[in-house]
Amino acid sequence: MSSTLDPNLRRALADRVRYYKELGIYDFYRQSVVADERGAQTSVARTPSPAAVVIREEQNLSATTNLESPLPDPASSLRQIREDLGDCTRCRLHKQGRKQIVFGVGNPRAELMFIGEAPGADEDQQGEPFVGRAGQLLNNMIKAMGIRREDVYIANIIKCRPPGNRTPERDECETCSPFLMRQIEAIHPKALVALGAVAAKTLLAINAPMTELRGRWYDFRGTKLAVTYHPAFLLRDPRQKKEAWKDLQMVMKELGLEAPAKSPE
Repeated sequence: MSSTLDPNLRRALADRVRYYKELGIYDFYRQSVVADERGAQTSVARTPSPAAVVIREEQNLSATTNLESPLPDPASSLRQIREDLGDCTRCRLHKQGRKQIVFGVGNPRAELMFIGEAPGADEDQQGEPFVGRAGQLLNNMIKAMGIRREDVYIANIIKCRPPGNRTPERDECETCSPFLMRQIEAIHPKALVALGAVAAKTLLAINAPMTELRGRWYDFRGTKLAVTYHPAFLLRDPRQKKEAWKDLQMVMKELGLEAPAKSPE
């Protein structure tokens, strides 16, 4: 089966399989349907789908390589993920004006990882997440926590700018998020911070307002996840900066960071 699959299809299947495995779904089957001589349709034995074949091969590879292999280096793992991503054409965004893929930036061994929504115009131009006005505010927020931007890792749910900075569509998030899941797995931070509703709802699969999502810890595949407002939202409504600072103080306490004397302005 593996030798007959188109390489691009195989790569897309592998990406989707990893995504579903993160959700706890491991088995995929294709059920064949045939018609008898009277025209009635009946089901026959289930046969593994191409996705199931990819899963099986990945499991076999994992079983043979993980017995004696040391844990992979996070930086090397991130480079491999970026290589697998390639010049991505998996969703419609590559046809809608994106200039380049915005993968992620920061310390591969970061204890803290921030996850935003999608690249904006500045990010699309420079190829790095959070470099515009919202990025400057995020930098100030990180500095106020007593750490540097270089100490954390920053990424987005999707890696291409949606046209007009619109909210990412669900299928775009589903197509791109497997790469983010692999980034999180490679870095293995102590804490994740979801910036804004899109990031929070995508990661947690919870459809709730920000007022309900904030102020508590979530277990995200063994890593603690907190939710706060997106810096772009805070630029539009500066009154919420105090609430965001409360969220960051909760994160600081978890990481053992000493709170500065003053909150960020």
